This record gives sequence, structure tokens and C-alpha cells, in this order.
Amino acid sequence: MKLKEKLEGDLATAIKARDEVRTRTLRMALTAVRNEEVAGKKARELSDEDVVKVLSREAKKRREAAAAFAGAGREEQAQAERDEGAVLEQYLPAQLTDEELSALVADVIAETGAAGPKAMGQVMKAVNPKVAGRAEGGRVAAEVKRQLAGG
Repeated sequence: MKLKEKLEGDLATAIKARDEVRTRTLRMALTAVRNEEVAGKKARELSDEDVVKVLSREAKKRREAAAAFAGAGREEQAQAERDEGAVLEQYLPAQLTDEELSALVADVIAETGAAGPKAMGQVMKAVNPKVAGRAEGGRVAAEVKRQLAGG
């Protein structure tokens, strides 16, 4: 079953169960997927990989919004954003631990023979397909930078 179909089926189940948070979150996610499908010059069907990218982007928005609301003392809205993020996380691949990410980056640096901060782009280009939605870009970039700096 394709991921988009699973989202649609789970939305129908959530509506029947009157699960407001899940219903709201899945509607938002499906809207983002459909918007991505019609973006660009011609409409297209998204692959599961593309759907995961859209869901990752939406989950990141939820984390950032929750932090902003919490920082402004609006805990109720922050909790609502966290709840939506938790629903989205169920459809995303498991996140890499710091140790796994570090090992992956070290392997790529060894494969490419990269050295020094100037090789960051080369390493990022090789690491990103291997990470594929299992770690945020900022985390990956920080680890690559740390290892290339010799730390």
C-alpha cells in the first residue's frame, strides 16, 4: 500500500472515531501532499519517498511552531503543535541516533577521502541519500562540519 493511500485510509478511520487531533493532522498532511503534486509545470503522482519528504517538512514546521508558542508562553497552542507532530512522526522512518549518524558520516568521509571544511558540500551530497528522511538536514550538516573540522 502506498503511503498516500495509507494516510487517506487512516483519515477516514480518524473521522469515524471522532479523533479531532488525528483528523486535523491527516487533513493538513494530505493537503500538503496534494499541493506538492500540483506544484510545478504539470501535476504528478508523488512517490512514497516524496510523500515522506513532505511529511518531514510538515513535522519540522510543527516542532518549530511548538517551540515558538512555548517561548511566547502559549503552552496550549504549543501542546497542540506537539500532538500534531506526534501523529506525523508515526508515518516517518525512525530517526537515526547520534551514534548512527556519526558512523554514517564517518563512512562517507572515508569513502570520498574528503578533508577540511571546504569538502562539506561533497560530503553532504553523498550523505543525504543515505540519510533519506531519517535525520534533519541541520543535524546532518552539524555532524559533517564537526567531523571535517577534526572534532
